[in-house]
Amino acid sequence: MHPILSDVRKLLWYMAAWLLTGIFIAKLLALADLAPWANAMFFAIPASLVYAFVASSAYYVCRSLPFAKRNFFVTVGVFGGTALISGFAWVGVCQIWNNFGRSIGEDWMFIEISQRMAILLFGIGFGLYLLSILAHDVMIAFENVRESERREFESRVLARDAELQLLRAQINPHFLFNSLNSISALTSMDAAGARHMTIQLAQFFRQSLSLSEKKKITLAHELELCENFLAIEKVRFGKKLGVEIHIEDEAKSGLIPPMILQPLLENAIKHGIRDLVDGGTLVIKCISRDGWLHISVENPVDAIPTKAVGNGLGLTNIRQRLTTIYGEKSRITWAHTKEKFLVEIVLPYQTSDL
Repeated sequence: MHPILSDVRKLLWYMAAWLLTGIFIAKLLALADLAPWANAMFFAIPASLVYAFVASSAYYVCRSLPFAKRNFFVTVGVFGGTALISGFAWVGVCQIWNNFGRSIGEDWMFIEISQRMAILLFGIGFGLYLLSILAHDVMIAFENVRESERREFESRVLARDAELQLLRAQINPHFLFNSLNSISALTSMDAAGARHMTIQLAQFFRQSLSLSEKKKITLAHELELCENFLAIEKVRFGKKLGVEIHIEDEAKSGLIPPMILQPLLENAIKHGIRDLVDGGTLVIKCISRDGWLHISVENPVDAIPTKAVGNGLGLTNIRQRLTTIYGEKSRITWAHTKEKFLVEIVLPYQTSDL
């Protein structure tokens, strides 16, 4: 559909431009002593407003001849031919309107259209249609640019969604593999504990699958998932695993991508507390400050690293996901000392996913 005729606001601006065109034509007729000012105004303005709809057909002419497929002779033939037809149409509109004014019988409602005047009117109509072709050509070029930008934006969104799905697909099997190893280890030592852990694992995955389909969830929901995860791990480690959680009430309503905090806890247990004879305590802190959500996970580590060194998949996935979602508005850092390992995440504090 025509982008101007289908938009009321654009149509009003378009008709205003043609109103000014009619006034300009009337002024030319008056200055050339071809008609008195009042006659020229009554003649030129209505005819111009009617011709505006004839000139709007230039949009379809330009669309039928895309810029990339144009050559000189075809372009001159098509544009010149339509301009000639429109020039005759303009003369016809002027004649019909002038005869209507003459039929009323008022001297100021018509002009004398001589052969010279008819040629002049034809030239005006021909030129106005060529200008309309140029204007519509420019408008179509802008439309194409906006369409290209829209498609590029949609492609980026699709690429981002595909990347997030890939990262989620990497995280879930990673956790499942570790959990199944834990259950396997328990079966020979504590069959009841292994059975209990299997039930909790099933509950955990039911919850994680429902949350992972969402783009963002509240920190409170992520913490519920983490509590289920920690309950699973406590079946295996018992008193060896301690947990301290310090969460501000305001921070709980902040939105975060799902499965962001849980991999940090998994790494802390696997590469920290598990290797300590006496175990240790996970410390989770979440606060909201000045429009930012701060999340940190701290765990003790063995002063002498064991051979079970992580490959950094969990932290790498988290960094990639945050970069994909937030760009440069997020940060994840970690620091390793002889006794502690600390991971900190900083995100924009959001309570609605805009």
